Amino acid sequence: MKQRYFLPEASIVDMNPPRKSKSYELGSWDCAILTSYRGGKSQFLAICLLILAMALSPLKASAVDITQQLHRPLNNPGLRDSREEADSLLRIGEQQQMSGAADKTIDSCLQALEIYHSLGDYKAQGKTYGLLAKSYIQLNRFTEAEDALRRQLAIARDTKDFQSQIFALNNISTVLLQKGAYSSAGKVVEEALSIAQNVDNLAGKGLSLSNLGLVNARLGNYNKAIKLYETALTYRRQVGDILGETNTLNNLGEAYLAMGNYPDTIGTYGAALRIAKTTSDRINYVRSIDGLIASHSSVGRYERAFDLLQQRLEIARDTQNLRDEFKAIMVYAQLYEQLNKYLTARHFYERALIIAQNMGDSKQEVFLVDKLLKMPKQ
Repeated sequence: MKQRYFLPEASIVDMNPPRKSKSYELGSWDCAILTSYRGGKSQFLAICLLILAMALSPLKASAVDITQQLHRPLNNPGLRDSREEADSLLRIGEQQQMSGAADKTIDSCLQALEIYHSLGDYKAQGKTYGLLAKSYIQLNRFTEAEDALRRQLAIARDTKDFQSQIFALNNISTVLLQKGAYSSAGKVVEEALSIAQNVDNLAGKGLSLSNLGLVNARLGNYNKAIKLYETALTYRRQVGDILGETNTLNNLGEAYLAMGNYPDTIGTYGAALRIAKTTSDRINYVRSIDGLIASHSSVGRYERAFDLLQQRLEIARDTQNLRDEFKAIMVYAQLYEQLNKYLTARHFYERALIIAQNMGDSKQEVFLVDKLLKMPKQ
């Protein structure tokens, strides 16, 4: 899921210092010997003796050390310390991202990037840009996320890292989807799929087909989306991508739900729920529950919907996720309103209003105040 339209190659390409190799040293020796032949046998022997003397001289060790330092700058203790600092910052950033501290993750990543740029470490830069993009997405800062992902993509192209290209392109398409740029997202993910097919990357095929299905679903092409999801599932299962399989199943459930195909919706979401529960995948588990609540309530199975909704609320409270708790309370209110149980619905809307105030969400607060004023009293 991770680079912008700001000509990332131009800003990143020359971060790597020119690299030398031992072949250049060998070339110099060859040149010296070949030149000596032109001066005659005695000159050649003299130069050979000179070379031998240089080889046996203790100065040779110093010369090699300097060359190695130039060729591998990380051997410099100061730079090695910098690398350790950057690696530590990246690890801290990963922990912060997992705990949901996106702002802190961004700070850690930017500090690490500054060091990796000075070291000319492309691989580490690419990894850091991917983590940076995740944090920007978490904060709904999609323009900055896209920029980070396009920089990651530029590095992957420079280093001929096809797998990273596939995943960066897919992540860019996801950001474009979030921004509502469906056509652009489709073109980007098609490029990712083309690369995956050319290098026969099964995981990349599964991911790209799933995201291409998502693009088509956003465009309302649900039949095509379903076919793409089903094909994606075969690849994801083939490579044992459990997380990817669960995500695609949830996408497939959404497509069935949009088409009003409730039996397949419930079956697909149910499969995703079972896998997510087994793998402790909280994000997909919650997605599956949300899909099942919507599908069961759509066919009048409110008792089952309320059972699932109670699970949803408990998860939100266990994880102290106020936003998820708000969403669960809102669904309670909406379901009771559908059942014309207005007093109970009002009770849940009032609870949602308190949570919105605690979160400082003025938009939801205004909506709920208006909702309560317009609701029937009984």
